[in-house]
Order: sequence, then structure tokens, then C-alpha cells
Amino acid sequence: MSVKIKYPYNSNYPSVTDLKRKAKWRIPKFAFDYLEGGCNEELNLTRNENDFDDILLKPQYLHVSGDIDMSVDLFGKRYSAPFGISPIGLQGLMWPNAPEILAKAAAKNNVPYILSTVSTSSIERIADVSEGEAWFQLYHPTEDRLRDDILNRLKAVECPVLVVLVDVPSFGLRYREIKSGLSMPPKMNISNVLQALVCPEWGIKTLQHGIPSFATLKPYMEKGLDLSQLGQFMNKTFTGKVNIQKVQAIRDIWKGPLVLKGITTQEDMEAAIAIGVDGVIVSNHGGRQIDAGESSIHSLIRLTQNGNYKNKLKIMLDGGIRSGVDLGRSYAVGSEFNFMGRPFMYGVGALGDEGGDHTINMFKAQLYQVMQQLSLENIHQFPSRLL
Repeated sequence: MSVKIKYPYNSNYPSVTDLKRKAKWRIPKFAFDYLEGGCNEELNLTRNENDFDDILLKPQYLHVSGDIDMSVDLFGKRYSAPFGISPIGLQGLMWPNAPEILAKAAAKNNVPYILSTVSTSSIERIADVSEGEAWFQLYHPTEDRLRDDILNRLKAVECPVLVVLVDVPSFGLRYREIKSGLSMPPKMNISNVLQALVCPEWGIKTLQHGIPSFATLKPYMEKGLDLSQLGQFMNKTFTGKVNIQKVQAIRDIWKGPLVLKGITTQEDMEAAIAIGVDGVIVSNHGGRQIDAGESSIHSLIRLTQNGNYKNKLKIMLDGGIRSGVDLGRSYAVGSEFNFMGRPFMYGVGALGDEGGDHTINMFKAQLYQVMQQLSLENIHQFPSRLL
């Protein structure tokens, strides 16, 4: 008798740990360090993952339950699973063509993909390959002119959701990037060249797809910028914090769903609600901005337990999720949707063009099994299983 696999994926890589191990072998060290690293001593990076272990769930084995439905409504669309792919800068550096691989996989599997302003594919290209389904994360420019032009480009491709990043008033002090030369401006030193040489598939695909660049920002750059000038451009274009007045200006312009990413406190949550934001992604930027802060999951728990916010906007989470069990834990403590970044980059790093589909199905299979074990029919029942 054959058993039908509901969510097929490569059985050699049944976990994020397996994908990470393979990706580390295929991606040059300097690029993998950029993906993997946090700021300062990387304490908050570790907290992001470890703090999930304190959340325990209880089964109800004798409870009568029906079919499992993992789909969820979010901003007027019904997604097939309650998770999506987080925005990550310089994706094409870590694995060539990664933004397109992931955007295509997300559209195919009906989950959201968020393109970063500083990723390596353009707004227009990702809108095309995702059939108009990709969200966009805005690094707020210092000039309103540039902000408005980016928003007009998003309107032109009918971007469904705009995410404004608010937690980068300054770039984090990341020791791994400083050592490898992946600061601004980036540098290819002898060590980095040697690291690339021992990853031949990465090198061949990089030649095939071209040297990665900030594709969305190309229209605003002078032609022929050298590396030092590129660094000056980035610092000039994106230096400065996002305050509530800047978000209000975007709210006045952008009529579609507006989400703020990087919210961790009640004060910022209440300010977002006051100006009519549609959702927040609770996040500490993957542990890459402040080492003395708390994990994303602890911020989420505080916000959902101490504030009456759920009927006012969507509360989502990004940071530290590494399994379907972690997904279940996050829903149990109040998240309404979850995003993951590094696991999907491990997926494409390990499996190339198949990595996006594999990682989506892997998480679906893991979450499905958790729901079976807890006797749940939909994700909204997870809070009833919190121990």
C-alpha cells in the first residue's frame, strides 16, 4: 500500500538544520556570514531561537476533530498557509537569483513573499515573476521625492501590501560583516575570493545571473559608481530614523494595506494604531540591530497579553522560527501570521531552484503534523492548547 504525501519535499532535508548544514557548504563563507550574523555579540540572535523552547503546548487526544485547514485570510486574500517569506537584503549575494526563486515559489504555493528595497531584484521583475502577488518592504529614503517615486512604481505594478521598516535608525554593528568586508562599501578581498573559489556552483550561477546589485535602486544611482561612491549613495539615501510623521505621510499616500515591521513596544503599537496602520510585524530585525533587546517572540507575548490590539490591526511575527512546532507556538501566544527569512535562504542555498518549494512544503508538513498531534482543525485554535 502506498502512502500519499500531502506536502512532498526532499526527504534528505527534513529540517531547517539540515538545510542550513548543506547551504553552509555551498555558499561562500563571507556571504553565509552575512546571512547568519547578528549584531555585537549576537546574544539577541540566539535569544530569538532559544526563547521558543519555553512555550509548551498540550494535546487533547480524546477530542473529536475534523479535517485540518491551514489557510488564513489576510488583507483580503486567503493564503494556503499561515506563514510567508521575510524580506532580506542582498539575497542574490547569498544565492544567485534567490529573490526570483523565492517569489516564484511563494506565488505557486499561495503564500506571501516580501521584497526588500535593498534586495537584488527590482520591484517590476518580482511583480512579474510573482504574478503581482509580492509584497514590498520599504527602507524609508531621506528624500520624499525618492519615496514618492518608489510608491508610484508599487502602485503601477499593483503591489498588494506595503511594509515600512522602522527599526533601522542606524545600521547595526555586525562584527562578521566588518571582518569579511561586507560593510558599506562592500569589498572583495583575497580571503573572499578564495572562499568563492571553493563554491563552484555559486560562482557559475553568479556569472550566469550577473554580479548582484541593488536592482530597485538603480534608477536613482549615477552610472559607473565605484564601491566607495556606492557606499556614499547608500548612506546619503537611507540615513535617518523613521518617525510617526513619516509613517503618517505614507499612510496619506498609500491607500492599500500598510504594515510596519520592527514594532516591539506598546508605545509604538499605539502610535501605529492611531494613524490607521493595518498591521505590524513584531520583529527585532533578526537580532541584527540591538543586542541588549528581547527576542521577537517575547515582544509578541508582551504585546498580545498586555494590550487590547487584536481587533484594531493584524499582529504578525518575524524572527527565530525554525520549525512547524515554532509556528504553532507563535500562534498559541497570539501571532496571527508569521514570516521567516533565514530558513528560506538556507533552502535556496542548499537546493537552488527547488529550495523555495521544498522549504514551503517542509514547513507545511511540520505544521500539519503538530495540528494533528494537538487535535486542531485550524490555526485559530492554537491558543486553547497553550500550557
